[in-house]
Amino acid sequence: MNTPEYAPKYLLSEVRLVQKFGVARDTIRKAIRQLREKDLLYTVPNLGSFVDSSGNAKSGES
Repeated sequence: MNTPEYAPKYLLSEVRLVQKFGVARDTIRKAIRQLREKDLLYTVPNLGSFVDSSGNAKSGES
């Protein structure tokens, strides 16, 4: 996830990901959930999901 396109603290837009990959929004949500479980993303309520390369995703800090 730590690429120029998805740098740390990058806000992931479900709509943009659906358009980019041509899959259903539910598929994107499942992928985001799996990446959160692997501590690659963290989610801030009412803001969205962000790339986290620090390994602190569970605590919501990066």
